[in-house]
Amino acid sequence: MDTVMAMSMIVVFGAGGRAGRAVVDEALSRGHRVTAAVRDTAKYPDLETEDVILVRADVTDAASIAEAARGADAVVHAVSPFSGPEQGFDTLDPAFFVKAADALLEGLTAERVGRLLVIGLFATMPDRSGGLIMDDPAAFPPEIKPFARAHADGFDRLNMADTPLDWLMLTPPANLSLDLPRTGSYRLTTEPYMEDGQLSYADLAVAIVDEIERPAHHRIRVPVYSH
Repeated sequence: MDTVMAMSMIVVFGAGGRAGRAVVDEALSRGHRVTAAVRDTAKYPDLETEDVILVRADVTDAASIAEAARGADAVVHAVSPFSGPEQGFDTLDPAFFVKAADALLEGLTAERVGRLLVIGLFATMPDRSGGLIMDDPAAFPPEIKPFARAHADGFDRLNMADTPLDWLMLTPPANLSLDLPRTGSYRLTTEPYMEDGQLSYADLAVAIVDEIERPAHHRIRVPVYSH
């Protein structure tokens, strides 16, 4: 039987983004305590409330992670250094997700945090032909491939790590939308990527908090879709 986690302290790195905010809201709705970790607290004053502690932290720095996660039961990595093609790649560090994986493994292990949830990128998933979505120009814009490659490298680093940290990467589909409603349900699958899959940010957050409360998948990457 899966263990059900009681009220927890959850630290959300990247709490100012769309996925991060959805996780913060979902966790609060279930009575969990939340720390919102962002690189620049001055940009996100609205995150700090009576129920949310706002802290400055860098997900690529182990010491910063350890400080933010002190006393936490679970951590969510929802940080992305890339907002879209219009941003360009001049400021994209191709090693960002590897650095984040290394820092999270070190910092969370030092603080004995038991659970890490990471949000993946659909383009790093295999398609039905056995190749990767990011290698198919008809399915994924080639100009964004450096970002997908960086994401894939981060997953590989987690996947190869010899660590006591219980991590899980949940990977939503390309159609991850703020416009779709929260249904409170979702589907996890080991099948190849579903081109027509969709999911709301709110239901992604439901899946993440469910896996914090009732850890059912361990040290793997799992696609998540709406029903």
